[in-house]
Amino acid sequence: MKVKPEHYEYMRDAMALALDSLSSEHVSRFRANFSEKRFRWDLARGANLIRFMTCYLYEYCNDTHIDTALRAIIRELDNR
Repeated sequence: MKVKPEHYEYMRDAMALALDSLSSEHVSRFRANFSEKRFRWDLARGANLIRFMTCYLYEYCNDTHIDTALRAIIRELDNR
């Protein structure tokens, strides 16, 4: 994964807070109606990470690298 560990941790923590603020029913409905990619990017957006990505990640990553990190974060959050 190309995303630096400290950036990954920041994103994971922000996304965990955003996910915890949503009802499980809302998350289930969203995931049933949209793709997993849409879910992870919308959760990142809901965690206010777009500016962070623009300022830090896009200096050394592209969307594919970021999506790989988001996919791993969602796996972690699903397994906690």
